[in-house]
Amino acid sequence: MGDMTSFNIDNGYFEALVRGFRAGILKRTDYHNLVECETIDDLKLHLQGTDYGPLLANDPSPILVQTIDERLKERLVHEFTHIRNQCVQPLALFLDYMTYGYMIDNIILLITGTLRNRPIAELIPRCHPLGQFEELSTISIAQTPAELFNCVMVDTPLAPFFSECVSDENDLDEMNIEILRNKLYKAYLEDFYKFCEKLGGVTAEVMCPILAFEADRRAITITINSFRTDLLKDDIENLYPTCGRLYPEGLKFLKNAEDKDEVRRILERYGNYGHLFNGVGDGPNDKTLEDKFFEEEVKLCMLAFEQQFHFGVFYAFVKLKEQENRNIVWIAECIAQKNKSKVENYIPIF
Repeated sequence: MGDMTSFNIDNGYFEALVRGFRAGILKRTDYHNLVECETIDDLKLHLQGTDYGPLLANDPSPILVQTIDERLKERLVHEFTHIRNQCVQPLALFLDYMTYGYMIDNIILLITGTLRNRPIAELIPRCHPLGQFEELSTISIAQTPAELFNCVMVDTPLAPFFSECVSDENDLDEMNIEILRNKLYKAYLEDFYKFCEKLGGVTAEVMCPILAFEADRRAITITINSFRTDLLKDDIENLYPTCGRLYPEGLKFLKNAEDKDEVRRILERYGNYGHLFNGVGDGPNDKTLEDKFFEEEVKLCMLAFEQQFHFGVFYAFVKLKEQENRNIVWIAECIAQKNKSKVENYIPIF
């Protein structure tokens, strides 16, 4: 990637741009104003005083929470696409890698729908906009799992990952959809990690720990979700990404865990993740493990902005904005349901 001088030739403007976008992320005072709102219209008014400005101005009252979610995603996609359409390699490929995770979720959504005899045209609008790609219009022609399989294998950027996970379209009738999703994510994360290592420099210093955390998060989640299934231990291990801090010893112990307490003990020995279980419970004021993962992700992404001349800020910005979107939607949902007892249960960024 070169030194700071050569980095700025092609990428300096875009890094400055994304740092400017990051400056518009909501502060604690903004969240304080939002949680005090009594109606969605009040929330809309307060958002107008932030970097979002007239985001919801063209939506008549009463505004649905789903509409707010859609507008927030549209805003993020617009900012991301603005950079992607102007940048050059290798930043362009890095940004493409960022979209592959959303593509995986979209493809799984389409496969699940076709297995349940849902028309593809009905499922396309439910796909995440960051996971859209040119070939999606071709895929919409598919009416069966076999046709969809052939389209994915030939016409999408996910073809290399997909070919590693499924060798025959007939497997789609038998393979659990979540297993397929996890296999695709494993191949994707390992490939993205290698790409960042190849880029080297500050980008590798920043991105490799972030992707290692994402790999470990998936391994932990897979383990906990497997407790009530008939999956064999070796099959579970085959779903684990191997680019995290838990690899290899931690994953070998993790596959044999029988309950959450054992998972916690393993994470205290490997990967230094034991603290993630502090405060986790089923009580009304307790946090979920997913909340703790989001908090950890926010910390890592905030640290990415402490260094300059690297691609990690683009990844970190998207993840922080996604968390902000979840926060706003959560607050809006509490207001809409007139149940503000949990309105403070968002993940602060600053």
